Amino acid sequence: MPLRALIFDVDGTLADTERDAHRVAFNRAFAAAGLPFSWDVPTYGHYLKVTGGKERLRAYLNAHPHLPQSSDADIVAIHRQKTDHYVEMINAGLLPLRPGVARLLDAAQAHGLLLAIATTTTPANVEALLRSTLGVEAAQRFHTIGAGDIVPRKKPAPDIYAYVLREMGLPATECLAIEDSANGLRSAQGAGLATIVTQTEYTAGQDFSGALRVLDHLGEVAAPAHVLQGNGSGEEVVVDIPGLHRWWEETQHT
Repeated sequence: MPLRALIFDVDGTLADTERDAHRVAFNRAFAAAGLPFSWDVPTYGHYLKVTGGKERLRAYLNAHPHLPQSSDADIVAIHRQKTDHYVEMINAGLLPLRPGVARLLDAAQAHGLLLAIATTTTPANVEALLRSTLGVEAAQRFHTIGAGDIVPRKKPAPDIYAYVLREMGLPATECLAIEDSANGLRSAQGAGLATIVTQTEYTAGQDFSGALRVLDHLGEVAAPAHVLQGNGSGEEVVVDIPGLHRWWEETQHT
């Protein structure tokens, strides 16, 4: 069975969006709604363990009952405004792709691999990021984009990956997922996918047991990535399609 597709997460994987984009957009939405709090970097990092922006805000409010509580409808409205702020920031070109992402996307297409996205972020966020970093036709490069509330359960549940696999018409054994977090890894593994992790400042130190490799990023020729976990730990690499094939083939012999 050949490797036929790469499935990418978005936030933290395609671009390091969480600290300086999503967090800032949330705080702007909180201020606009008259809420008496904002999320600093450590606080937002803590609540990133909860997947989904609406779910994240509900978890924060539940943990702070002394704060004014918002209804589900209020949270939906706040999150919608947060998305507007995020899209505005992304459209302004404030966030680049992580090292090696554009290069690997180009290489995958050149080798005839299908591309897909599996994320819990909203479709508008995905479209804005792809358009601002890869051009107006970028979304068309992906066979399937699974995003937002298209499935009932968010990561670490496997639902979004199961959806993407169904839409692609491929078994998990012919695909490779690229994630940045433990929740994302658990989601992909739950769908039967071998997974590469490119950790971020927020996800460093999480439990990546079972990942095929853990790296600090995908690497560029002038700035290779470091293998942090898995075979070859400590090596410097530039992740390319032949290399992914070699790593993925390890899963065929276990």
